[in-house]
Amino acid sequence: MKNGRLKTLQWLAPLALLTVTSAQADTIFGVYAGGQYWDTQSSGAYGTDRQQQTFNFDDEQQGSYYVAVEHPIPLVPNVKVRVNDIQAMGTVTLDQNYSFNGQTYTAGSTVAGMVDLSHTDFTLYYEFFDNDLISFDFGATAKRVDGALAFRQGNNNNEASGDGWVPTLYSQVRVGIPATDLTLYALANAISIDDSSIRDVEAGIEYRLIENLAIYLNLQLGYRDMQIELDDADGLYSDISFKGPYLGLEIHF
Repeated sequence: MKNGRLKTLQWLAPLALLTVTSAQADTIFGVYAGGQYWDTQSSGAYGTDRQQQTFNFDDEQQGSYYVAVEHPIPLVPNVKVRVNDIQAMGTVTLDQNYSFNGQTYTAGSTVAGMVDLSHTDFTLYYEFFDNDLISFDFGATAKRVDGALAFRQGNNNNEASGDGWVPTLYSQVRVGIPATDLTLYALANAISIDDSSIRDVEAGIEYRLIENLAIYLNLQLGYRDMQIELDDADGLYSDISFKGPYLGLEIHF
C-alpha cells in the first residue's frame, strides 16, 4: 500500500506542477490579440484652411486590430500596438465658392469628398489592479497618423496629405460580473493641445467563449466614439466624428 501511494504521488507531482505553472502563466507573462468590425456613422467637415467644408458622409465599415504584451517586471510598462483603419466618403453640393488645397470649386457644383485618418497607436501602460473582479490600466499613447483629405470632381483628384505623432492619455477599466462569464469594460484615448483634440472612447460587454489552461477566447460587443479635430496639422483642418457599434474577438494566452 505504501509503495502504491508513493507511485501515485510520483505520478501526480508533475501534473500538479504543470497545473500551478499554467495557472501562474498569466501573472508572469500574457499576450492579448484581437480585432474589431466597426460599423460607423461619420459626420463633420474638413479643409486646408480654417473655413472647412461639411460633407454628407456614407456609413462605412472599419477595422481595428491590436496586440498587447503584459509582464511582471517592476517599473517597466506593458506595451500595446493597435492599428485603426479610419476612412469616410461623401458628397456635397456647394452653396458658395470654396477653395481646397489651392483649387477653387464653384457654387452649385457637386464635389465628392474622401477622408483617410487611419493611424497606429503605440501605448505604454501600467496595471494598478488586475483580478477577476476589477482591473485598471493607465498610461500614454503615441498615435502615428498618416492622414489624407481629398476633393474629387470628375477625373480631378485634389488630395492633401500629412503625417505626424499625436500624444494622448490612455486608460482602461474592466469590471467582472460575479457568477457569470461576462465582463463590462471601457477604454479611452484623449488629449487636447491648443485647438486640436482627439477623443477615442469605447465601452462594451465581453463574454468568455473559451477559458482553459491554454487560452482565453472572448467575444466583445460595444460602442465606439471617435472625434478628430485638427488645427493646422501639416496644413490639414478637420472636425470629424466616427461612431457606431462594433463586434470584436480577443484571444489571450
